[in-house]
Amino acid sequence: MPLQLYELAAAERDRRFSPYCWRIRLALAHKQLDFDPVPIRFTDKDQIAFSGQGRVPVLVDGDEKVVDSWAIAEYLERTYPDQPTLFSDAQAKAYAFFIKSWDESILVPALFPLIIWDIFNRIAPEDQAYFRETREKMLGKPLESFANPSDEKVEAFRAILKPLRQTLAHQPFLAGDAPAFADHIVMGRLQIARCMSSLPLLANNDPILAWRDRLLTQYESCTQTLAA
Repeated sequence: MPLQLYELAAAERDRRFSPYCWRIRLALAHKQLDFDPVPIRFTDKDQIAFSGQGRVPVLVDGDEKVVDSWAIAEYLERTYPDQPTLFSDAQAKAYAFFIKSWDESILVPALFPLIIWDIFNRIAPEDQAYFRETREKMLGKPLESFANPSDEKVEAFRAILKPLRQTLAHQPFLAGDAPAFADHIVMGRLQIARCMSSLPLLANNDPILAWRDRLLTQYESCTQTLAA
């Protein structure tokens, strides 16, 4: 029986946008593991009640139920060691964890104001009240006050990507000559923008865009979801 991946869907169920779910979607493709995607929306939490919590991704592998993208990656590496590796060794795993921390502490606050309004407009109408309530509680202000897709903010976002640019000028992937979970983490974050917003976050000549396109091609089997 194929694995099942419960992941977040927008108004159109073929539009997937959770960066954490994208990490695992890419990881499963990397490890060449077949899976059945199960799209759910913010207000479908009853569908993942069996997992004992209310967030996606949730991976179901027979009797095993695994939550949290990092824990799922560790589970896949541990359970399917003969498939292509996500980490290769302890140093690569440590590097991937650094990328995870950088993504969540640096990329998120720079990206969220640029695309939050696009996200709100592309999720299902029945999810919008929940999204507004939870995000405004977290942000301490209305979405309208927080959203800021200005040219200055876009340039600031591009500037913080400089470490990625410098790395990709030296090697084809963040993990080296081939992609690994470090690449999946950052790619997952950029996928939320690609799938939910038409804002041009990357310049046409940006090497990050070329890297993204290489990953889209390499993992074509799992990246054919709706994009903005």
